[in-house]
Amino acid sequence: MKKPLAEFIGTFTLVLLGCGSAVIAGDLIGFTGISFAFGLALIGMAYGIGPVSGCHINPAVTLGVVASGRMSIAEAVPYMIAQVAGAIVAALVLLLIASGTAGYEGGLGQNGWGAGYLGEYSMVSAFIFEAVATFLFVVVILGATGSEAPAAMAGLAIGLTLVVIHLVGINVTGVSVNPARSIGPALFAGGTAIAQLWLFILAPIVGGVAAGMLFKSGLLDPEE
Repeated sequence: MKKPLAEFIGTFTLVLLGCGSAVIAGDLIGFTGISFAFGLALIGMAYGIGPVSGCHINPAVTLGVVASGRMSIAEAVPYMIAQVAGAIVAALVLLLIASGTAGYEGGLGQNGWGAGYLGEYSMVSAFIFEAVATFLFVVVILGATGSEAPAAMAGLAIGLTLVVIHLVGINVTGVSVNPARSIGPALFAGGTAIAQLWLFILAPIVGGVAAGMLFKSGLLDPEE
């Protein structure tokens, strides 16, 4: 149970602090601050729980690791269950905190696209961004955690990549690249967030698995 517990805590932290930065402090810190909140939360967890579970805290990452051949699907299932559970509990805690002020308008940092959502990008734009951004994210993760990479730097490299992805993509989709991160807030936000949730499950999985298959192919193996 150590690994699923670590994944639960890590995903809980990412969603509570990342989405919480948008819901509670977004007006004060802006998109840049929110981007760093997600990245710094991931960096902290990478060093906090990385030695226990590898700090996937993201089903798309876990499936990418499976596709790369570094993990079996049987090992992955408890990870993904724990990740989604952590995200749901985090969204509930965020709702309890945020609803404690009269100015709360009901958002939980849920992802979306189209009319009325941030930059009002199309569904196609949203899908392409989420799939490509997740692909690049998982490439960094698999590369930074490979046997030839300096292990001490992995958490920093991965977290800063998540910052950059958010800097580019918040106005497009709010940035998911993580089905669990999308599922938790959507369940409590309801409505459009639920209706659009499929994209934030499917596109990151497509990107993550594609990155894993690329590593499995050996095309990115270090030169001997």
